[in-house]
Amino acid sequence: MTEFGFYHLRTQPLERALPRLLEKVVERGHRVLLLAESAERAAALDAVLWTYDPASFLPHGLASQGHAAQQPILIATEPDDRNRADVLVLVDGMDVPEAGGFARCLDLFDGNDDAAVAAARERWRRRKAQGHALTYWQQDDKGAWAKQ
Repeated sequence: MTEFGFYHLRTQPLERALPRLLEKVVERGHRVLLLAESAERAAALDAVLWTYDPASFLPHGLASQGHAAQQPILIATEPDDRNRADVLVLVDGMDVPEAGGFARCLDLFDGNDDAAVAAARERWRRRKAQGHALTYWQQDDKGAWAKQ
């Protein structure tokens, strides 16, 4: 079973919180498939990862640009695992019917959007019913993650 971590964004937008989470995942030796809702959103996330911190570098690429197997972080619009990822990252309400090929899934959702919170609760209920291990993380006032 895949371990699902639900990440409740409260004080920082996705574009600020996501790069820091990805840094930690890559530092631990994992490979990531980041699932975006469209090619335009994938391109926007790609731009965020290139520009979020001039002193940092997160190795990543877009599935649409080729060389997917070589990317430690692959941004894609389909859940095919061309980079042999063991961590799946879902943003903007993205979901997959099955996440069995991944050891861990990070589901990031906007806690300031009632519809996004309701959808995340439904995903939580479904994953729990499927028997997955679940954790819930919430940003504190400084943007740090606290396990609840």
